[in-house]
Amino acid sequence: MNHPAPAAAIRPRRPFPAELLTALQAAFGDRVSTAEAVRAHHGRDESPFDPQLPDAVVFACSTEDVRTAVTLCARHDVPVIPYGNGSSLEGHLLAVEGGVSVDVSGMNRIVSIDADDLTATVEAGVSRKTLNDALRDTGLFFPIDPGADASLGGMAATRASGTNAVRYGTMRENVLGLTVVLADSRVVKTGTRARKSSAGYDLTRLLVGSEGTLGVITEVTVRLYPQPEAVSAAVCAFPSMGDAVRTVIETIQLGVPIARVEFVDALAIRAINRHSNLALAESPTLFFEFHGTEASVKEQAEQVQSLAAEHAGSGFAWATRPEERSRLWNARHNAFFAMLQLKPGCRAVTTDVCVPISRLAECVVETEQDLRGSPLPCPIVGHVGDGNFHVAMLIDPARPDELAEAERLNRRVVGRALRMGGTCTGEHGIGLHKMDFLIDEHGADGVDAMRAIKHALDPRNLMNPGKIFSYTA
Repeated sequence: MNHPAPAAAIRPRRPFPAELLTALQAAFGDRVSTAEAVRAHHGRDESPFDPQLPDAVVFACSTEDVRTAVTLCARHDVPVIPYGNGSSLEGHLLAVEGGVSVDVSGMNRIVSIDADDLTATVEAGVSRKTLNDALRDTGLFFPIDPGADASLGGMAATRASGTNAVRYGTMRENVLGLTVVLADSRVVKTGTRARKSSAGYDLTRLLVGSEGTLGVITEVTVRLYPQPEAVSAAVCAFPSMGDAVRTVIETIQLGVPIARVEFVDALAIRAINRHSNLALAESPTLFFEFHGTEASVKEQAEQVQSLAAEHAGSGFAWATRPEERSRLWNARHNAFFAMLQLKPGCRAVTTDVCVPISRLAECVVETEQDLRGSPLPCPIVGHVGDGNFHVAMLIDPARPDELAEAERLNRRVVGRALRMGGTCTGEHGIGLHKMDFLIDEHGADGVDAMRAIKHALDPRNLMNPGKIFSYTA
């Protein structure tokens, strides 16, 4: 594929001095690599961009390791690119100016589980599934579920969300504190395990969503929640996207405390059926999940089933046993890979937007009309309970015309969301792909304010340069 990073993100690769490699090897031994295969693994993600390889990869095992790597890189004016599980979708981890990829996946220790306070502190490389496995016998769980088994550090860096956000919020609401190595190698601890604070600037919220441009996250303290007494899931098919989404809007406006509500269009259902050996009706479909007591779950489900019937929803099918629910949600989580099989050999240009819930039906229906007029297969899925949906535009990587068509559709989808009072990205982040849209959303003065923060904390632009906005030192 020939899809270079946006021009605003491209600056010449910085020199990588032999002295730096020697210093890194002295500090890390065989935990530093310049092997082509290792660099290639750390120089691409799930975005449509061409790979941009780092000059070296350091495998960190502690905050002190990260601090050492940052100190040595700063001494030689070489960029640092944080790396977790590599599941980002907007080019966050590409080494557009070269530099050292600091892989924190080996920082996988659970520091503490404080069940009485409903909190846990973990190293940045711990994945959400690993944390929930450790919590299994405590009666608690961590609800943020972006689909991929992402690392908690990466989820904090991109302000991740997912299927449970309609009830439990996003990483913004669920990160209480961080340990971060800044560009000058200072180690900063933000926040506390207390539920609230009025002490000074909110550095935690500043760093959550900063996409590695302000520092390397090494530890995360998160909120935990009691495991619900009862859980029930269901699927329901609709004659149109509008009917499905209007059901969601009325559910939210009625105040039903639904835990998950996912939208999957007919094309995505076709892909899911093939990939997961299901037999769902190939129509716009909602996936529901309800948490609570036996009585409250029953009441919530009956309310939603009644609303769905008013919008011609049919085949309201229940999955109450854990294995049935797991199969249903695993199918939803694997939707991205299922959709890729609709066009063998393709790559997906993905986009996500989020709009006020009152404009969601209008936005989704108009987006569907756009996509119908395109020659590309473009399935839609979404965490529609909070107004967020995703489009995967499947392109032949050898066809520049298909890439151009995907970017045209992306501009239409994002422009529409912004006109409706929404955001250019609900959870994927800006990375490389949506830099121009950040200005459209926040204005030049707003982006300049962000640059000022970046300049104050990272005046030499060493931390993941070329992401979020162009930068002039």
